[in-house]
Amino acid sequence: MSTGTPTSQRTGFSAELWETIAPTFGAIVSHPFLTSVADGSLPPERFVYFVEQDRLYLRAFSRALSFAAGHAEDPADTALLTGSAATAIAVEEGMHVELLEGFGVEPEEMEPAELSPSGELYVQTILSHSSRGPLAEALASVLACFWIYAEVGKELIAKGSPDPRYQRWIETYGDPTFAETVAAVLAIVDRIGEEASEAERARVQAIFAQGCRLEWMFWDAAWRQETWPIEA
Repeated sequence: MSTGTPTSQRTGFSAELWETIAPTFGAIVSHPFLTSVADGSLPPERFVYFVEQDRLYLRAFSRALSFAAGHAEDPADTALLTGSAATAIAVEEGMHVELLEGFGVEPEEMEPAELSPSGELYVQTILSHSSRGPLAEALASVLACFWIYAEVGKELIAKGSPDPRYQRWIETYGDPTFAETVAAVLAIVDRIGEEASEAERARVQAIFAQGCRLEWMFWDAAWRQETWPIEA
């Protein structure tokens, strides 16, 4: 099944966007959290921390996608984004529970989690841009999560992991439906680039670049098991 045009072969506005964040992506795939997943040495408590944070993040991401859908004028764009919002919730309810149970953690027995400082910043950033709009800026705010996740997946699938629990997570990246969704989102991005002014394109680029940096911060927070400096 086709997974869309490889990032290295893309043209149009999306290719320009990726070129600007290539160094950030390099920093992400070389981050010790991901390299430790690949070689199997990541301490389990750091991965559990990541899954807990990701569960909270995806709830907000789903809301952000719904907000973005509200700015779309093309019914196909609306359907794509609302469908992705529903999928984000399904992932949170299914895959994350399975991953936690693989580490002997029962989700219903866990203490209520809260977002890390980096996670909170990421969530509030995407909710702000997606709720305010317009579509170009709303889509730019959620694009990093779609695209970085897909590209990280390609890197991890190529490497694999000797730890079957991490390998199970890596295999979730191979979902062809998700790859098709990312390709469809990038098609909207390219269309936006063709129609936008230079100022609008620059704004999209800035928001996307910010999202990619926040993606790095999210991985780094899991590696450090980041906490708030002062208890509430």
